[in-house]
Amino acid sequence: MASEPDPDRLRDLEARLAKVKGVEPVKISSTAKGFSQGELAWRMVIELATGIMLGTAIGYGIDALLGTLPIFLIIFSLLGFAAGIKTMLGTARELGQKQAAAAAKGEGN
Repeated sequence: MASEPDPDRLRDLEARLAKVKGVEPVKISSTAKGFSQGELAWRMVIELATGIMLGTAIGYGIDALLGTLPIFLIIFSLLGFAAGIKTMLGTARELGQKQAAAAAKGEGN
């Protein structure tokens, strides 16, 4: 016996029960294949934090080599923040396009 229920079988069962009851089955919105909203939110937070940390590390490294401590640290921290925001927005745009494509595919059936 499996410890996890099969999601396809559960959806089929829900559809058959709804058909018998005469109620339209509830459509579950899928965010992305196998990802929950929380996992996607954490992915975006990690993308932002990674951009900031990489920018700060690069700026600190350049400052340590040149002996100009706060200048490049600040500049590259801000550039890392901007890169993190850009990556987050790209991820959000990609997920929105996937969701729109899935909705269009579902409407066409």
